[in-house]
Amino acid sequence: MTVDITPVRRNLEFHLPEERIGDWHGKGTHVSHFFNAMSLFFPDGERFFIDSVRAYRDDITDPNLKEAVRGFIGQEAMHGREHEEYNEALEKRGMPARRYTALILKLLNVVRRIEPKGGQLAVTIALEHLTAILADVVLREPRTLEGSEQRFAALWRWHALEETEHKAVAFDVYQQTVGTGVLAYLRRCFALLASTFLFWAMVIPIHISLVRREGKLFDLRGWMTAVNFLWGRPGTLRRVIPDWLDFFKPGFHPWHHDNRRYLAEVDELVVEVEGFNKAAGASV
Repeated sequence: MTVDITPVRRNLEFHLPEERIGDWHGKGTHVSHFFNAMSLFFPDGERFFIDSVRAYRDDITDPNLKEAVRGFIGQEAMHGREHEEYNEALEKRGMPARRYTALILKLLNVVRRIEPKGGQLAVTIALEHLTAILADVVLREPRTLEGSEQRFAALWRWHALEETEHKAVAFDVYQQTVGTGVLAYLRRCFALLASTFLFWAMVIPIHISLVRREGKLFDLRGWMTAVNFLWGRPGTLRRVIPDWLDFFKPGFHPWHHDNRRYLAEVDELVVEVEGFNKAAGASV
């Protein structure tokens, strides 16, 4: 499936209010730290994605895909930069963010050592699928960020929009270089199973640890709010299950989940973020 969308590198800065890092989400601390736990994966994860796609850049003959790869790399670099700032706010709050990101980097370096470049690209398209379907929930369900601090909400919307914009780039590189045969199919399916298991096996304990360090480990109301948010209403994780399973269809392509209509919101978001920054500059 071909969708003519070229990712655009947008140099947005969010200057997140560090004092809100532990309770920025409208649903409170437990949901805030669920998002915060995922943020810890992005800087080194984005660099892994960039490296795995860049390894095949010289093998790509389609000029449109070459241009899309440039946009993909630019967007992922900006995501990494903004999430590094985000994660530093966690560190300043007394959370062991650097220790957790060091563990994440160690795991990614193991993948780099044991997997050839085709395997690394398979891991990339698996994790890109996971982030794309989570991003789709953020975009189609307003309750996902309802009542949240504006800058944090804008950052997650921006990330979701750009993940949507470039969600097929690594997959298209995989199909054009690694292939579309049975072995390529089995490799990507195994990569999704392994990546999903390892991702949540790390996110869940980190999430619990962040909440514990806030002194709210035994706050049952907070945990009930988080469980409802993830599995009830709006059901952020519940809603991604059908789309996650679609990856195992032999003819799957990311744009079979055609949500490009949300990309019309990008310009409005850019203006919103620029407005935040102008207001912050005027108040200094």
